[in-house]
Amino acid sequence: MLNVEQMAAVNAPLGYNLVIASAGTGKTSTIVARIERLLDQGIAPEDILLLTFTNKAAAEMVVRVERKFGKIARKIEAGTFHAVSYRWLKELDPKVVLKQPKELKILFKSIYEKRNFSLINDTKPYAASSLFDYYSFYQNSEFSLTFGKWIAKRNSEQEVFAEAYNDIVLEYEELKRSYGFLSFNDLLLQVIDNKDKIKNFQEILVDEYQDTNNLQGKFIDALKFQSLFCVGDYDQSIYAFNGANIDIIATFKERYPQARIFTLSKNYRSTEQILELANRVISYNERIYPKKLEVVNTKQSVPPKLLVFDDLYMQYEGIAKRIKTSLTPRDEIAVIFRNNASADGIEAALREQGISCKRKGSRSLFELKEIKALFDLLSILINPKDLLAFIHIFEYAKGVGANIAKELFEGLAICGEGDIKRGLLNPINIKNPFQTKSRNYQLGLFDDCVQLGSKTRFSDISIIEHPIFTHPKLSQEGAEYLQNLHDLFQHNVKKPHSFLKLIKNSFIFINIIDVLAKQRAKLKDGSIDPKLYDEAIEKIQRRIALIEHISKTYEDVYRFYNAMVLGGNEIAQGEGVNLLTIHASKGLEFHEVYVVDLMEGRFPNLKLASKGGSIEEERRLFYVAVTRAKEVLYLSYARYDRVKKQEFLPSRFLKEAGLVQQ
Repeated sequence: MLNVEQMAAVNAPLGYNLVIASAGTGKTSTIVARIERLLDQGIAPEDILLLTFTNKAAAEMVVRVERKFGKIARKIEAGTFHAVSYRWLKELDPKVVLKQPKELKILFKSIYEKRNFSLINDTKPYAASSLFDYYSFYQNSEFSLTFGKWIAKRNSEQEVFAEAYNDIVLEYEELKRSYGFLSFNDLLLQVIDNKDKIKNFQEILVDEYQDTNNLQGKFIDALKFQSLFCVGDYDQSIYAFNGANIDIIATFKERYPQARIFTLSKNYRSTEQILELANRVISYNERIYPKKLEVVNTKQSVPPKLLVFDDLYMQYEGIAKRIKTSLTPRDEIAVIFRNNASADGIEAALREQGISCKRKGSRSLFELKEIKALFDLLSILINPKDLLAFIHIFEYAKGVGANIAKELFEGLAICGEGDIKRGLLNPINIKNPFQTKSRNYQLGLFDDCVQLGSKTRFSDISIIEHPIFTHPKLSQEGAEYLQNLHDLFQHNVKKPHSFLKLIKNSFIFINIIDVLAKQRAKLKDGSIDPKLYDEAIEKIQRRIALIEHISKTYEDVYRFYNAMVLGGNEIAQGEGVNLLTIHASKGLEFHEVYVVDLMEGRFPNLKLASKGGSIEEERRLFYVAVTRAKEVLYLSYARYDRVKKQEFLPSRFLKEAGLVQQ
């Protein structure tokens, strides 16, 4: 049964409607009921668009609608902004290929590395990875300034590189287009560019509206619809670091003067004393829309408790011991933290007590470097056009960076008229596959030039006469990689298990394993610990053996590759106590919650607050963290860090909550 506030929102006329749904007030039930209301009114399910923060949330809502309306509910267009955009673009052009940020960062780096910024000595340029992240943020937030001018506006010292930065992103976009690669931002930008080809909707529903960024806001405005139904809570806007703009929800009434605003204030999750604490702290932020949470949970209320420890590690050990004696089921307990660094101490303390735990968002087997390299090498063998896999593999060769790897790929493609396998095995008659491209001559200061090199510098290479070896910066190890890839291409294997055996015993992969093991065994003085090296090799081999075992159940290498690469992130995260960053805890609830490291400087994180964040956002993060608790809430801090020899003061939020003196 819906309450009066929820029913008012559900029955709102078509038009512009905003629902302020505070923590635990049943926003999902309200959205589901709204969709059911639209269907009852005769609106076709395919004329309804549901945009959510995660695909899981969209699927769960559709399933709930399906209980009443049956399988027609599956015709509702539902998913994240990116998921629905990808479906639409695939319909317009089946050839589009979505690439992950990690992959595109490699491509970006290969372009960046061609610029020689060292010729300007007074100013240090942004590193390639930082510039890539800035560009992604820029796409999410800025639509008038060029990238270079936007960078210069943020940091005037970088203005000297503005034109070079612009040229890098122009070449990056040009290269993506040539290979048909799309980034997540591109999905939305291309839908905006093709808005006239996208169908009309009767109503668009937007969940977590407070976390939309400027690009998502522009995306919504580009679509054609009769009605817009947005649900969010400004007190839970915690994604400013990713471009989220709280002004989008704050100015809803100004942008749509005829808009109706609804408020859900009855909290069904937390007890009275937890909500009172949350309300006390969040009230220090400016009120955009007036509201006050009301308690519906009538279970016996336990006052939130402050835990104070003399030392940082004593805090983690103390919490682990408290969890060990708790009667709450392990999966109903969450330890929530502001900074990832807190998780290691907590996890170690829990393991020491024999308590199982899981870190949401922690790296899966398929994100480990050795597994990524294994599948990148497999990808090259079954799809020689995979530029990013080629770059990633060849970066492991000593003396070969992303830019040289990309040039080698392009050189082989020229030798094979678009096919690097053919280019390596049966090259066309060409003397120099490394013709330089004419680009912006004004940027000559930043461009690296390529001149033909001598092949005689290489030893033990049987294919030395191949034109690819004229690259002037090709190292000996890079040459050996090319020789080994040539040999691998000559094998005619079909089954996945045979492919993996071939790769596992190849010079390239053995070299990559050696590089990774040395990285993991390196001591502070730069030396390699033999014992740690052997342990690293053993762990890597054990993981490869697991993949080999899985491969035996597959007959087709393409199906195996797709299942592993596309399904790798679906692997279960484990069981036990939940260790969560605040962002990962969003939308979840637990019987017993510990919010740790509440020291001034760490939470609020003053460093991040000074770099584009704000104390108001840090306070919203605190609000989100404490409102994950249904009945039991512990807040903790330590007075001292014995490793860094650093003293701490309690967080201002503890003072605002009335738990420590002002």
